[in-house]
Amino acid sequence: MTVRRRLTVHGRVQAVGFRAFVARSAQSRGVAGWAGNRRDGTVEIVLEGDLDAVDSVVRASREGPRSAHVTAVDVVEEQPEGIRSFEIR
Repeated sequence: MTVRRRLTVHGRVQAVGFRAFVARSAQSRGVAGWAGNRRDGTVEIVLEGDLDAVDSVVRASREGPRSAHVTAVDVVEEQPEGIRSFEIR
């Protein structure tokens, strides 16, 4: 079953390689979507793919790379749109 999740990741998540970390995590699991920095200092992530794979990337996003410090992750379920690749925005 294909699912889509939109995450807002809070904490020290910009300028620490967070988007590249998420991209590697997603691509290694066959998950499509994108990750981008927001003006408020958070990182917004859209993930689309198999339920177990998406949940795995969500769990990885709660940790982030070693230099990050994640304080909260907001997750919203959305309707899949058929995204086929992952990009860093």
